[in-house]
Formats: sequence, structure tokens, C-alpha cells
Amino acid sequence: MFLRASRPSLLRTAFPAVRLSSTVAKPVSLKDRLAELIPKEIENVKAVRAEHGKKAFGPVLVDQLYGQVLTSVLSRLPALIWDGSVLDPGSSFTRLFFLSAHPRSPEEGIRFRGKTIPEIQAELPKAPGGSEPLPEGLFWLLVTGEIPTQEQVAELSRDWAARAAIPEFVEEILDRCPPTLHPMSQFSLAVTALNHNSAFAKAYQDGISKKDYWGPTFEDAMDLIAKLPNIAGRIYRNVFAKGKLPSIDASKDYSHNLAALLGFGDDPAFVELLRLYITIHSDHEGGNVSAHTGKLVGSALSDPFLAYGAALNGLAGPLHGLANQEVLIWLRKMQSKLGDDPSDEAVKEYIWSTLKAGQVVPGYGHAVLRKTDPRYTAQREFALKHLPDDKMFKLVGQIYNLVPDILLEAGKAKNPWPNVDAHSGVLLTHYGLDQMSFYTVLFGVSRAFGVAAQLIWDRALGAPLERPKSYSTAAIQKMFAGKP
Repeated sequence: MFLRASRPSLLRTAFPAVRLSSTVAKPVSLKDRLAELIPKEIENVKAVRAEHGKKAFGPVLVDQLYGQVLTSVLSRLPALIWDGSVLDPGSSFTRLFFLSAHPRSPEEGIRFRGKTIPEIQAELPKAPGGSEPLPEGLFWLLVTGEIPTQEQVAELSRDWAARAAIPEFVEEILDRCPPTLHPMSQFSLAVTALNHNSAFAKAYQDGISKKDYWGPTFEDAMDLIAKLPNIAGRIYRNVFAKGKLPSIDASKDYSHNLAALLGFGDDPAFVELLRLYITIHSDHEGGNVSAHTGKLVGSALSDPFLAYGAALNGLAGPLHGLANQEVLIWLRKMQSKLGDDPSDEAVKEYIWSTLKAGQVVPGYGHAVLRKTDPRYTAQREFALKHLPDDKMFKLVGQIYNLVPDILLEAGKAKNPWPNVDAHSGVLLTHYGLDQMSFYTVLFGVSRAFGVAAQLIWDRALGAPLERPKSYSTAAIQKMFAGKP
């Protein structure tokens, strides 16, 4: 059996039950701070249920259960508790202000534990000399609702580096995969196989008390996130690049190590891009396919490795995480046909030809948002700073100025504004990571942060097995027989 390198147990380390400032030599660990917060949150949930538990939600029509409108209906139907982030649908007038100095509206699109993307960019700790937030700080925020100190983030980086090694048999699984097997399939295989050493699975088998479920779940969640760079790096090297996989550097942050494993660690701008990418892709409410799948499978008390392995299979779908690949394919076809500097009229004609062929314009529209996705905005601002003259980036901006009006005229979308996928592939391509089938793996590394944080809290609060009610068509017919 693979044995993880020994390290001091966070559970056995005693710290004062107070939030330490950045001047204290040894900061409060994430797990110790979580142990302080759990009892308070349990009482908070009890109070909310006592006050609001009997209040009714809106009805759902039978037609809505069968038609394509179901996605839209479910996106507005309160059915899940997800603490890491909440979406604000926003409004369509955002586009009017998008290219101004302050591209924000009263509806910010998404908040991570109450904070907008611009706020977390400003408030979360950064690497020395860096300007983008460290994902370690974002994970701390998702778990605790608090902005961590620089020392707490540095300790989290070291902890993940210490947990980063993957078992030899998992390495062998990946090395034996044919390069024709999609990177997401390989990713899912490897994550699921990590269940071999699950702390929660062992603790459950040994008869752990329900009130203590969160402890081994936390350990598994930390191991899951820590090991993803080694898994992603091995897949990338096996399929797209040769050369020995470098070792994790305990003195570097999570994104820097991931960049190095992919072969881009010497490019500071690419490292900064990964910090932004992981942060803004980490969480997006609980109803999207990957997040919901992770929560659903986790509700059966499957350990975080099994739950997130299932989530990755949902993320691999073309209507979810694979969408960024579809965007880049469409952009490249347009660029190939129209050249590097097409006129607005030529781009308009190409967009209309896409719609008239019965296809969608990839990267536009969202099940919840009704404004420009703030994750798109964050990536655009990064591009304006680091690659303003990139031809593909200019094309993306040109398309943004044209597509919404065309979609509204065609009546094709309730939300004609760009989403996160409309931009991410262009940035990765600029820095040389142009293997599109790998993009969703990076999305998968990122989304683990939000799913893992929620799984910890689901176990801490004793969330039940998720079991929504379903009806057969015959039952629907019987229910409404003889009724107008």
C-alpha cells in the first residue's frame, strides 16, 4: 500500500482558539479554524430552519419537467444549499459599461462567500511580485468565509506540497493509458483510484461517529486538491509533451508548481494566468453539473475522491467544461476563413452563417446569468494587461461587440452575453498551451476547490442523502385525470 510521507498531524496540533494576526510566528491552521467555526454554523443552520423551514417555494409546471425550459426553471428553483458562492443573474445593461474604467453593475454576477471577483482580486494574498490572488487563499475563503493572512496561505501551500505525491499504482495507470484516451477520462480514472487511501472510507469502516465525519473528509479533500497538479502534469506529459516530470517545490505556491509540471514554470505571466484561472473557475454555485454531481455522490457518503471523480465525468461534457474547447475551434475556423484582421461586416456575416446553419455561437449564454460573466471580464482585463496585441484576443473583443445584438435580433438567447468559456482558451493558447483537449483538465483542477469545500461542510452539518422526488408519465396522467 502506498504510504503518504509523514507530516505533523493538523488535528493534533494545538493552537489558541483565536484568529491570529500576520505578526504571530505560527498562524492558525485551516483545519483548526474550521473546527472553531463548525459548532457556530451548526447553530446558525438550526436557527434558519426554525425561522424559515416551513415557508413554501414556487410551483413547477408539468410542461417544465419535460421541455428544454427545465434547465432555466431549475436554475431558479431553490433546491440545494451551497455556501461557497452565489450567482446573481444580473442585468443586460452591464454591456453598456463593460469597456469603461469600472466594468461593473449593481449585480456582480457571482460572489464567493459574499465577495465579488474584483474584491477577491484585491483582498486575497498574492505571491511576492504577483498581482493575481493565490488559489490557496480562495480555498481558505470558501471553507471559512474569511480572508486568510499571508502566513496562513503560505502554510497551506506547504501542506499541499507535502501531500502532493500520488501512489505508484496511480502513476502506472496513467502511464498505461493510450494517448488517444481523452485527458478527462484519464483524469477521472486517476482521481477515482485515489480512493484506495481514503481517510474517510477507512474511518467510516472503523465506525467513526457522525459528528466527526468532517475530520477525515477534510483530510481527503486536502489530499485531493494537493495531488491534482501531479495527476494533471503526468497526463499532459504523457499525451502532449515528453520529458521527466519535475518534483513539487515546497517553497512555491500551488499554481507555480502546476505550471512547472506542465512545462511552463519559467514564464511568470503564465503562472499569474494560472492563479487567476484557478481562482475564478473554482466555484460557481452548486447547481451546475460538476458541482451538483460532486454534492450528490458525496451525499451517499462516498469519499471525496469518488465524489469528485464523478463530478469530473460531468465536467467533461460539451455543455459544461468542454465548452471552452468548442469556442476555440469556432474562433480558429473564423480566423482561418476571414484572416487576422477581419472587418466587422465579415465577422457579422460569419456569425449569421453559424446561426443559419442551426448551430449556436459558442461561449455565449448562461443558464443563470443575464449579463456579461464577470469571469470573462477578469480574463479580458488580464489580456489587456499582458497581451493587448494578440490577434485572437482582438478577435474575441470584436466578437463581443457584435454577437449580443445579433443574438437578440435572431431571438436565439435570453442571455446574449459572453460566459467564462468565451475567453479562457485564447489566453492559454497565447502562452503556448494550445492542446484544446487538455483545457477541461485545468478546469477540473480548479473546480475541485469549490466541490471539496462544500463536501467538508456537508459532512460537518450532517447533510442528508440527496433524493429528489421523480414522477413517471403515467403518474402525471393519473394525478391530473379529470381535472381541467
